[in-house]
Amino acid sequence: MYSQDSISGRRRGRPEPTAETLAGLACLVCGADFRSAPDVDAVVVSHRDDKQLLACRGICARMVSGSATGLDETPLPLAERVRRHGADGS
Repeated sequence: MYSQDSISGRRRGRPEPTAETLAGLACLVCGADFRSAPDVDAVVVSHRDDKQLLACRGICARMVSGSATGLDETPLPLAERVRRHGADGS
């Protein structure tokens, strides 16, 4: 288990999310690309600009949301997230 100081320090030192992260295509914490690892169980952990921010279920989700299962919300399907990311011109 991570200490509260460790979690807080990680949050402060984290750079701004990438376009892929904001589109729900990569984990908010570890950066795992959900397009290349579609079997990774992604969970919604936050929202930004009306978009779902996702993290890997477990430690990554716990570091962001305080819960290993994230928010009680189903992520958009990967194909829809990829389509929206392409439509944004990113």
